[in-house]
Amino acid sequence: MLPSLFIAHGAPLIAIENNEYTQFLNHLGRTLPTPKAVVLFTAHWESTTQRVSEIDEYDTIYDFGGFDPKLYQIKYPAKGNNEISKEVKDLFSQNGIPFEVETKRGLDHGAWVVLRLLYPNAEIPVIQMSVNPDLSPEEQYKIGKTLKALREKDILIIGSGGTVHNLGALKMFDDNGKVDSWALEFDDWLAYHIKNWDVDSLFNYDSLAPNAKFAVPPYGNEHFVPLFYAMGVADDTRKATLLHRSYRYGNLSHSVWQFE
Repeated sequence: MLPSLFIAHGAPLIAIENNEYTQFLNHLGRTLPTPKAVVLFTAHWESTTQRVSEIDEYDTIYDFGGFDPKLYQIKYPAKGNNEISKEVKDLFSQNGIPFEVETKRGLDHGAWVVLRLLYPNAEIPVIQMSVNPDLSPEEQYKIGKTLKALREKDILIIGSGGTVHNLGALKMFDDNGKVDSWALEFDDWLAYHIKNWDVDSLFNYDSLAPNAKFAVPPYGNEHFVPLFYAMGVADDTRKATLLHRSYRYGNLSHSVWQFE
């Protein structure tokens, strides 16, 4: 049975960088059992109703600006799988989760940057999923929980976002390897409660975790909430492992959690 994953997609530049984090994701893709498909919740696709992609072949979306021109030349022509999209829709219907089908939207960089590092040949079918940051963490967790049966069918479920993602606090021109203490304190608190599967505390992270308002600002919680979707998938087993944690630009976290 495959785990579910929470993967930080960082800044778009990791798509063309060779560093500790990109090397880790390359290795992770080679060491995980090859999935039949990937169902991926991306922070860069927000919707008030859960959306499920049903697409034959995805376009590549460049939903960012001002970066190296090389980024805009990258293509990730992943294919969909309508049979697995139907399985997702069936599970939502059976569990009372409202959803809508998306037949046109391409892969945003929250999806293709991660997928390209894991599976550079775009050979794994993808079902892209939206997130709703206005839902409560309990509701986000529940959506992930409804998909747990897919793990037994060799389908990998990923939440793509970031635990510490405050664009206003980034030091893009001072990437000296130093990490802000407030980011470490928040991620340390998070790691303790994730490893203990303390969902009561996690669901109230915004009032309990140190520096929560700075690590997950109100305008940036869409990057944090994919964590709850990914955790919910493994609700029946409840084992969490921190596979990687590093930082860029002073506080942008590159965390990878495995739930199994």
